[in-house]
Order: sequence, then C-alpha cells, then structure tokens
Amino acid sequence: MPGVTSTEPQPQLLFVDGSFEDLAREMAEYLKAEEAKQLLSGDKEADKEEVLSKLVAASSALSTVPEKEFTAASNLMIHLAMQSSDPKKLLPTLCANLSKPLIGSPVHGAGLALNALVTVFNLLEPNDPVRARVFQQILKFLKAHGMFDGLRGYLDKLPEWIESWGTDAAMERKIYEDVAEVALESGEEKSWYADDEFLFSTAYEFILKALRTFDGEETTSEDAQRLSLRALKMAIASNSHYLFQDLRAIPSVQALSDSHPVYSQLLDIFAEQDLEDYNDFNDEHKGWIEEQKLDGEKLHRKMRLLTFASLAAATPSREVEYAKITKALQIPQEEIEIWAIDVIRAGLVEGKLSQQRQMFLVHKVTYRVFGQKQYQELATRVDHWRSTLQNVLGVLQQEQANAKAAKLREAQEIERKLANASAGGHEGGRRRQQQRERTDNDD
Repeated sequence: MPGVTSTEPQPQLLFVDGSFEDLAREMAEYLKAEEAKQLLSGDKEADKEEVLSKLVAASSALSTVPEKEFTAASNLMIHLAMQSSDPKKLLPTLCANLSKPLIGSPVHGAGLALNALVTVFNLLEPNDPVRARVFQQILKFLKAHGMFDGLRGYLDKLPEWIESWGTDAAMERKIYEDVAEVALESGEEKSWYADDEFLFSTAYEFILKALRTFDGEETTSEDAQRLSLRALKMAIASNSHYLFQDLRAIPSVQALSDSHPVYSQLLDIFAEQDLEDYNDFNDEHKGWIEEQKLDGEKLHRKMRLLTFASLAAATPSREVEYAKITKALQIPQEEIEIWAIDVIRAGLVEGKLSQQRQMFLVHKVTYRVFGQKQYQELATRVDHWRSTLQNVLGVLQQEQANAKAAKLREAQEIERKLANASAGGHEGGRRRQQQRERTDNDD
C-alpha cells in the first residue's frame, strides 16, 4: 500500500486541472454516463451532488477501459468524488467499482486496481472514519486476489490507525478478522509460499486481536464463540504452534467450556496434559475427531512432541532415561532419535542424545504452562542445583586445601634442603681448613 506510511496528513496525490463542470463533463463522456451528461447539458447550473452520484454509479465502466488509460481515468473519477460535500456517501460504491477486475489487463489489472483503492485511502485525512470503510474494501480486494504482500508491511500500524479512526469494537473486530482472512486465503492459494508459517501466525495473531475486542456478556455471544472455536482449531492444527496459554486466557475461549465442552477439554489436553490423556480422550469420544474433520494423525504426532517437552521440563537432573521416553511417547526405543530430532526442530527442547548412557541430556526446555506445578518443579530443580553446587564447592574447597598443604610441604622441603646444603658447606669448609693447617704443620 504505497504512501500509507504514517498518521500525519497525506499530500494530495492527484494533480487535476480544470473546473468541476469541465472535468465532470469529460468524465461523463468517457464513461458514457448519459444521465450525468443530461444534467450537465442544461442551461442552469447542475446540482453537483446529483452529478457525482450519476458519475459514481457509472464508474463500473472503468473495468472495461484500456490498461494504459485506467490510472488517469480512475484518478479523475476519484478527484471528482472527493469534491463532494459528503464523500463517504459515494466512496463505498466507487471503491466497489474500482475493485472489479480490469478486463483488458489480466496481468497488471489487479495491481492497477489496488493502486486506485490506495489512492482513495491516502486522500482521506488520517483520522477520517471513512478510511476504515475504504480499508475494509482494500482487504476484501486483497483477499480475492491472494495479495497478502500488499498488506504485510503495514500491519504494525493498524492498531494506531484504528484508534485514530475512532471505530467501535464491532468494526475493529471485523477489520482484524478480515486481515486474518487475507493471510489465510493467500496461504491456501500459494501452497508453495515460503512464508506459509508467517501467514498462519499473522492470521492467528489477528484472530486473537479480534477475540480480545469482546467484552462482558459479548464473550458468550454466537459470534464470539464462532471466532473462539476457529482460533482453537487453528492453534491445535498448526505445525508450528505449541503454546496455548495466550488462547486460554481469553474470556470468550474460556466460555467454550459451556458452549463446546469437548473442544474445551481438547484444548486443556494440548495446553498442559500428555499423550496418555489424549488417548483417554479419544477412547471417551470415539469417532469425534473424525466427525469434526480434524487430522487425527497430525494431532497425535503433536501430542507426542508436547509430551516429550513436558517430560524434559519435569526432570530435575536434566537427564531423561530412554525408558521414560519410550513409555511416555509410546514408541519403540529405536525411534527415540527421530522424535528427539523432531522436538528439537519444533523449538520445544534443546539437548542431545547419549547412546552410551541411554539418556537424553536436556540443555533448554520450553514450559507449556507455568503454574503451581511448574513452580514446584522449578523449586525441586533449584534444590538439586544447589545440592550439586554445594558438592562441587566442597570438592573445590578440599582440593584448594590439599593444594595449599602440598605447596606448604614443598616449601618446607625446599627450605630443609637449603638448610642441609648450607650446613654441609660449612662443615666441608671447616674440614678443608683443618687439612691445610695440618699440611702447614708438617712443613
């Protein structure tokens, strides 16, 4: 969306010269808008608002103009519509007409139409509430054409824009949900898309933003429950989403325990329980996963990864025996390496396998939840670390004392040897002196 870069007043992007009557007459001729032409051909001055209404109604013909003429023609039509005393009455129809596929430009038509819509958006004052309606039209267009790239650079500005437009909660929610739809639609149309996980995370993020606009009794409304259920399904089905506390904290999602208790139970399992609990769930609700058109194989695999993460997080020693892994994940021992690679790749755990010790050595782990149980586990781990450090400190202190004693003994030994050497030197000198005296006496 070129030009939409701040909430400061935007410069006028259209440079059109001429009186309203002349430009309107030119536009009416170009669009073959007979009713507008008749209004402008009379002797008396035509009613501007009526003329604009007729021109905007005829602007659907812009989709049939040659590609090289579209930008100039659409700019003139936009300029005229903005001359209205109340443009918001005309812009919805004009934007809808500008969004129609350009028949003569199958390759560049979508881009040209998007530029026209963005021009309308940029010509409005930053705090004009009409901007919200135009933005919705842009989102609708981007969704229809799978053009998420035209939006991604401006998502961070959206909350600021929405606040400046003064939209109500319902409009804010609709915009957020529309953004999610654009991302999801682009992901479905471009299965090869390199950023498909980015598209999912963006869609999920804006679904959560939409859910947070529900307040009070609205959280149990049909719309709130529909959107909450959608977010839940997205979260558990994702190949990259493993933490669910942000979702569970939303009041409308909590209300699913009454409206959709089985889904709520499933969310609890994925949030903090293990594979055994998931298997019990399937036994209790036989065929339910298939009835809901959920991918049972994918969910089962995800629960194994989450179980591996919980097992690693609950181990104070940071060493997980192979036997515990095979039992918790319900896999043969020869598959441990595969699952260890997968859980590391998922970003849930960092560590390595020790084939010699038959252990998985945990370096770092992501906590799925952090409540009373996790605080207790952390306290246990801290106590274990404290005990280990005290043992290490004791060993170091003993080694330090041993080294000090050895050094003292070495110094004492050197001192003794020096003393002996000195004493030996004096005795040798005395003997040599006595020998010389005897020799002198003999002479």
